[in-house]
Amino acid sequence: MAIIPFQPTDPAQRLELLDALRGFALAGVLLSNLLVFTQFAYLDDAGRAALPSAGLDRVLEPALNLLVTGKFLTLFSLLFGVGFALQMQRADDDADPTSRRRRRYLRRLAVLLVIGLAHAWLWWGDILRYYALLGLLLLPLQRLSTRALAVLGAVLAVVPHPLFAQLFAAAGPALASQEQAHAAALAAFGDTRWPPMLHGNRVFGQWWMAKHWGLACTVAGCLLVGAALGRSGVLRDPAAHPRFWRRLRLALPLGLLLAVGLTLSAYGRLPSPAAGADGGIARMGLRMLHDAATMLLGLGYLAGFAWLFGRARWRRGLQWLAPVGRMALSNYLLQTLAGIALFYGVGLGWGPRWGLPGLLAAWAAVFAAQVALSHAWLARFRFGPAEWAWRSVTYGRRQPLRR
Repeated sequence: MAIIPFQPTDPAQRLELLDALRGFALAGVLLSNLLVFTQFAYLDDAGRAALPSAGLDRVLEPALNLLVTGKFLTLFSLLFGVGFALQMQRADDDADPTSRRRRRYLRRLAVLLVIGLAHAWLWWGDILRYYALLGLLLLPLQRLSTRALAVLGAVLAVVPHPLFAQLFAAAGPALASQEQAHAAALAAFGDTRWPPMLHGNRVFGQWWMAKHWGLACTVAGCLLVGAALGRSGVLRDPAAHPRFWRRLRLALPLGLLLAVGLTLSAYGRLPSPAAGADGGIARMGLRMLHDAATMLLGLGYLAGFAWLFGRARWRRGLQWLAPVGRMALSNYLLQTLAGIALFYGVGLGWGPRWGLPGLLAAWAAVFAAQVALSHAWLARFRFGPAEWAWRSVTYGRRQPLRR
């Protein structure tokens, strides 16, 4: 199968549903990441109790963990996999030799890796470097059937990360405790000087990656499931695959049911099986259930959004998200700049002082600004600024930017 087309996608050929889905995913990614940018995620129990919003936070935090945390990054990763698959399919009509298309695909991933590493230097939570490295998997796996690709992706998304976490906890090197790492992060990200902030970002990123190194398998699984969705054609013409979408929509109630049980257990409303004598095995099982619930909800959000988008009354409103999705890379990077500018000590230094209500207000304001900016930008230009730079370097020549 060919790898990548000779020319970048013409805006007129884009899938509006896919762009709107990316915009929807970015809204959730921003909300989830603000828990980190505001430094609320680093606070201990005493720090959270001292906030003026402590009463509301005790209700909002479980709700965010249930519906948002991890779920929208899963959706964003699924859509990235869909994009990879569509690039491969579009290459079928490319007259260039396969070797040249392969080199161009690898160059595209290399550019994305550079962008991701630069982004990680500023913020440890970057996901782009994972996409760039794990996108290489699609080359050796492209001969698999669509069904085999989906099954392999589902297994990778659920099984290895909890298994590796358990093995690492039993035999891995000694790391700083979570309390120590979070306290150091609070000090670094609250500092008004850039060198301590950047040093703290690097140190915390190393600690987090060592603690969660099996997460790469989860991201790889999401990319493969997304690639299977993109290859199957269900997003190109959803109306032609009603049976598939009816089945996929079941992922939403199943994921919610599983996630509610896990959330109640995590917050002490239900007994946790990890407290028993076989606590290690039980914890691994709980992690697998958690990853399964996250994947189910990511797929359920995708199916639910597609169902609403197919109805004219809803579509008119959801189309407003499409420009945000067309500039997904630019908007993802802008979210980091906004988070640092508003909440870090090197910026305005707001930090977690307003708790989760303040976080929700900031999320609404920042994302509304991104929607407005995306509409205004794409009224004048063909691509977002980061997309334009990515395409220009990938294709070895300056791409037309202005309409």
